[in-house]
Amino acid sequence: MIDYDKVLSGKVKKMKPSGIRKFFDIAGTMEGVISLGVGEPDFSTPWIIRKTAIQVLERKHIIYGANKGIEPLRKAISQRIMKKHGIEYDSENEVIVTVGGSEGIDLAIRGIVDPGDEVLVVEPCFVCYAPLVELVGGIAVPVPTKIENNFKLTIDDFKDKITDRTKMIIMPFPNNPTGAIMTREDLEPIAEFLKNTNIMVLSDEIYSELTYGRKHFSIIELDGMKERTIYVNGFSKAYAMTGWRLGYVTAPEPIISQIAKIHQYGIMCSPYISQNAAIEALNSCDAEIVKMRDEYDTRRRYLVNEFNRLGLTCFNPEGAFYAFPCIKSTGLSSEDFCERLLYEEKVAVVPGSAFGDSGEGYIRISYAYSLKHLMEAMKRIEKFLEKLKGENYEN
Repeated sequence: MIDYDKVLSGKVKKMKPSGIRKFFDIAGTMEGVISLGVGEPDFSTPWIIRKTAIQVLERKHIIYGANKGIEPLRKAISQRIMKKHGIEYDSENEVIVTVGGSEGIDLAIRGIVDPGDEVLVVEPCFVCYAPLVELVGGIAVPVPTKIENNFKLTIDDFKDKITDRTKMIIMPFPNNPTGAIMTREDLEPIAEFLKNTNIMVLSDEIYSELTYGRKHFSIIELDGMKERTIYVNGFSKAYAMTGWRLGYVTAPEPIISQIAKIHQYGIMCSPYISQNAAIEALNSCDAEIVKMRDEYDTRRRYLVNEFNRLGLTCFNPEGAFYAFPCIKSTGLSSEDFCERLLYEEKVAVVPGSAFGDSGEGYIRISYAYSLKHLMEAMKRIEKFLEKLKGENYEN
């Protein structure tokens, strides 16, 4: 008999499964569950995007595309960034199309980090950053943000964590799970500090189109930051295109030329149909984004008000589509809270601890679901909280 324990990679065996998927998978085995755990827009991909994909299919000419992405899409991405941020990227040498923003993150980390290099990971954050760093032999150094600073990153949060091995800082804003954003004023001192170092920024801006009451500002807009930033974005969240699996990376040519090699060997190219559809998304769907964002905003305000009414203090998110209420008052860990809520009231949410140790004491709820589902979920959560109060009273 083969000993799989000796065959499997030690690094992979040490990896923990995604804390997001754990509860999502359990919920999938139960009937009557309201699942608010996954960041999956409940909107259909806009018709004009789907129509373009259908037309590509009907032409029956579905091929491998260029490794870095088909030229019209790379040009459209470059034009979009110029329009939004006033920063020019050469579509031929500074843009690469990826299989979702997730591959873009993976490419950026693998292209920069060597074994023993340290990467500052701003937390709470999406679950993939630290594991991807560790897979290449890097060391993920958590940089917790604080509720008293509205979960924004400050220089004081990370300056004492920098060593001569620090290679990169990962900045995920607008933030998943907190919904925090960074303004120009927030980013300026950080950019000024980083300009005196050799540290690269990985800026994950997948939620850049989803901000409420304030336009998103990118760190690439600040003087000297384009040359030291790997910018990652995609189509999943803003255009309700999660299953189309399409993202992109922009960065200086020396970086793109190297990560393109990883992409060639690991993926070769992104889906041809999705790339053609994405051109239409960039050129024609601004109004669709506004409609979806307005609906998210309605849901956002409802959830924040409801959690505060129930005594679970909730940070007011300014971006993305997640609420991040504090559940410390219940006396339960975030894992126990979510497990009991799922089994007792059939509501699936994600423990804050899934997003780093600094997320303990919070839960993440996605409001990329209908207001009807959110209202029913809140009724069940209120019932669960009343039950917990009764238990505490009896004890």
